[in-house]
Amino acid sequence: MFDRFEVHWTPTQVVLDADGEERDRIEGFLPVDDFIARLEVALGRTAFDRADYAEAASRFREACEHHAGAGAAPEACYWAGVAEYKRTKEQGPLRETARLLSEQERAQYFGRTAHRLYGEALG
Repeated sequence: MFDRFEVHWTPTQVVLDADGEERDRIEGFLPVDDFIARLEVALGRTAFDRADYAEAASRFREACEHHAGAGAAPEACYWAGVAEYKRTKEQGPLRETARLLSEQERAQYFGRTAHRLYGEALG
């Protein structure tokens, strides 16, 4: 198994499709919330690749909405919008995704700025 999937160190989780083909991998230790979000994204990408856009959108939304602080959340939000667009052919999900990612970007920027400005005083 290690040779087949070129696993050189642990922990390594390999996400396989129904045919046993590698679809994604998660290497290294991640905190629980980040791991779950990455796994949801990997399962969402697998569903997306087989054109099951409803399942893909559901997986991506799970990571986007319930693991918003995880590193994979912006990617999940992006793919949720794309999968929903592919499912419905309506542009609304893409607009909502752009708005959401813009808000996340602003929040991250202001969060970093506040920490840089006030972090020493607060902690």
